[in-house]
Formats: sequence, structure tokens, C-alpha cells
Amino acid sequence: MRLSIFLLLVTLALCCYHANALVCPSIISEVTNFLFGTSTTERLQLQSFGIPEEIILSKLELKKCTDQIPLEKRELIMSTLEQHE
Repeated sequence: MRLSIFLLLVTLALCCYHANALVCPSIISEVTNFLFGTSTTERLQLQSFGIPEEIILSKLELKKCTDQIPLEKRELIMSTLEQHE
């Protein structure tokens, strides 16, 4: 058992060393809208995914809380998603 785990880890290390942590552009768009957009734009974006109204209302309630975060802090959160090449 231990040998198989060791071989798995070695295989992953050799075959997946070139993996990266680039963030999907659609995720960046969604998070940007969530942090800096209005409740209306957030609702429209969520409706485009076909999400049930109950979940949309929950996320809009969460957005009310995140809208109280100072702009500088929201920009700092957003900077963690920026792609560095």
C-alpha cells in the first residue's frame, strides 16, 4: 500500500510539474462583478446561469455584507486573482 502511494506521488510529480494556478477568466469576471458591481448586475449574472431564486436571494444578501468592505480591501481581494505571467 505504501509503495503504491509513493509511486503515485512520484508519477504525479513527474507528469504534472508544469501545472499552473491561472484563474479562469469567467471566474475573474464573476468575482469582479460580485465585489464591485451592483445588486442588479449580480442578479442578472446569476439568472443567466439558471440558478434558483432562493439561492440568488441568498447571494444578494451576502453581497450586502461584502459591499460594506472598504474599497481598498476589495481591491486587495481582487488582486489575488490577477494573473501573473
